[in-house]
Amino acid sequence: MGHEDLRITRTKQLIKNAFLDLIDEHGFEAVTVKAITERAGINRGTFYSHYVDKFDLMEKLIEVIFQEAEQKLVKQIPRVFGDQRGPAAHELLVPFIRFIEDNKILMKPLLGPNGDPQFQARLRSYMHAALFQRSPTVLFDATKALVPADYLVSYISSAHMGVIYEWLYNDRPETAEDIARIIYTITFEGPLTAGGLKP
Repeated sequence: MGHEDLRITRTKQLIKNAFLDLIDEHGFEAVTVKAITERAGINRGTFYSHYVDKFDLMEKLIEVIFQEAEQKLVKQIPRVFGDQRGPAAHELLVPFIRFIEDNKILMKPLLGPNGDPQFQARLRSYMHAALFQRSPTVLFDATKALVPADYLVSYISSAHMGVIYEWLYNDRPETAEDIARIIYTITFEGPLTAGGLKP
């Protein structure tokens, strides 16, 4: 049984790697099950024994991202954004960014220009729910906010993903800790201060 489980795990990894390579090369829309199976060196029956189609495969890969986000990011949000945040608060972001780094073969195609366009929309919706609905504390006061919540979340999520994409896509040398510090600084100090244009 153990050998069978290991074989299934290896097959799924082959499918995943082939799928992500093809997305990176041609974009999600152009990828076919036939291309995936040829690249993975398996037959179509093997693919369909694990996934309904390429959309099901993508959904399962994305689900892992959101499960990790729940564990490594969302539960830390009140501490990152709360009043008690200290000079090392950015370190609370590190586990999630390190997870992204470990899975950059998945994240680069998803976040890139040829990636799944629905992923980024879903990510913004997820962040909106995490920041405004599911947090144990109220992180933003709608009565005091200067802009509508939807625009704020869109800005925050797009900015954060932009930083991460720049880091992954260009194979930059910064560590996960560096990226966490950069995101934290831009978020709390603002882009003008972070860029040295404003004290």
